[in-house]
Amino acid sequence: DEPPELTEEGTGTEMKDIDLPKKTTVDGGDEKPTRSTDDLSNAKAHQIVSIGNESDKNAFTFHQDEWNDVLGLVPPGWKVSVISVVGAFRTGKSFLLSWFLRYLYALERCQKNKTSLKDEKVPWYKQFETLGKDGFDWKAGSERNTTGIWMWSHPFFLEMDNGENVAVLLVDTQGMFDHETTMALTASIFGLSTLLSSYQIYNVDKRIQEDNLQQLALFCEYARRAMEDGDYVNKPFQEIEFLVRDWQHFEDDEDGNDFGAMEKSMSEYLETVLEERDASDLKETREQIKLCFEKISCYGLCHPGFAVTKKKYGGEVNVVEELFMQLLDRYCQRVFSTANLQPKQIHDRELTAVELGAYIQEYAKIFEKGEKFPTAATLLEATSSANNSNAISLSVAEYKDTMDLVAGPKCSNYVQPNQLLEEHEASCGKAMKVFKSIATFGTAPSIAASKKKVETQIESQWEVYESLNNSRNPFLGMDIVVIPVAIGLLSYILRHLTDFTCSPYSDVCKAGSELLAHTYAVVACFMLILLATKMKQVQEMFEKFRTVLEMVMEQKTKKD
Repeated sequence: DEPPELTEEGTGTEMKDIDLPKKTTVDGGDEKPTRSTDDLSNAKAHQIVSIGNESDKNAFTFHQDEWNDVLGLVPPGWKVSVISVVGAFRTGKSFLLSWFLRYLYALERCQKNKTSLKDEKVPWYKQFETLGKDGFDWKAGSERNTTGIWMWSHPFFLEMDNGENVAVLLVDTQGMFDHETTMALTASIFGLSTLLSSYQIYNVDKRIQEDNLQQLALFCEYARRAMEDGDYVNKPFQEIEFLVRDWQHFEDDEDGNDFGAMEKSMSEYLETVLEERDASDLKETREQIKLCFEKISCYGLCHPGFAVTKKKYGGEVNVVEELFMQLLDRYCQRVFSTANLQPKQIHDRELTAVELGAYIQEYAKIFEKGEKFPTAATLLEATSSANNSNAISLSVAEYKDTMDLVAGPKCSNYVQPNQLLEEHEASCGKAMKVFKSIATFGTAPSIAASKKKVETQIESQWEVYESLNNSRNPFLGMDIVVIPVAIGLLSYILRHLTDFTCSPYSDVCKAGSELLAHTYAVVACFMLILLATKMKQVQEMFEKFRTVLEMVMEQKTKKD
């Protein structure tokens, strides 16, 4: 369906005119990817995890192609930030994400035009009449709408305040506790979403209840044990935020425009919820959560208005409570702040799209059966495998990047063998330094095996660089010219020497002179044929001769 047009003045664009990213071949990650002029209908949510199939209703299926379609749009070298929303079913997760989409399109447009959302006369949420159905699939009512895990098809390319570029990915998850999904499968969905995200939003209704904390701690304990290894003591996940819908904790006498006081009350509420308890089980639940996340926060949205809860509601903006929209605006600024937005990290390393893909592929393999939640040991193995895979690819890439400058396909100069070997050894050192900085997680044998793979791949690449360099050797192949020319020249000299010294009446002298004459004549014919059939190679020979002379003159100059 065509998305709704922006009807308010002052925006100068329509949602259908928003540019969408094309596949890009940007190197180094310094440029923003180009966008096509396709209309917004090309953008949609991709299902990266589906639940159930004909033979098994609890099957957990990861769709690699769908994942690659989205991540393939992120330029090489760009870091990725993954915002995911989890929570009970029918609590408005997909509805919230559709608002996020509108905000991000507006933010991206402003960055492109070198303007700010704060400077616009009309707030971004009033620049369209209806939320529409062109975002994440949502609907009013009591029946579940989202199954599995979905990711928006187009990353949002933002420039951070520090000048770095980041690609933002939005993820929607199946609602928990829908009376149709097993607890183990629910934990699997929650688990993969948590492993994937850099900013996890836990959507809860009206208040943070004890069962919300216990459900969060269920997976967190597995994750914490899986991430523990050797000297690694940091928390495995970055941020969890409790988003309380239909917030009921504002004071009755609170100024409706005092958002600072409202947000202060949200923080105070979270402190109360997470403060230590005397009962051992309540205390352990809170300790598990605190051990897993670097940051735990809370935000509240008031009720959007009863018109929004009706089944016939189609996303009309004018029936939504103004306070809800103002709080939502502040919340979007909070989540997508270009001053604080964090790329996805695993073991303190900020991940690119390719690196994140390696991790998620490994994690997804162990969630294949939804009825069986993976053990901590299995998660540990998957994390280690993905980490080592990234260490191998990045260290070999470091070696190739360095050697390409010395003897790569685009180089034309010949490098002396001893100098090339020095460059190879120096590049090896850089590559192994990269490997050691990344391969810090997993068992010693797995790290050693990965290091062996790096050495094998580097050795294979070294042979390629040697071959390329040898092909540029100015002396290579010169024997096909030098030897015949030397024979011809020697024959010419000997013939004239024989004619000068021998008696003209001697039959032996005549025969010898004729033989020498035939010899250099044959050589001359050979060179003419060679010149005619291998003109390009002959030109290269002359170039090599010139290079040799330059090298000789250069060495002579150095000696002088």
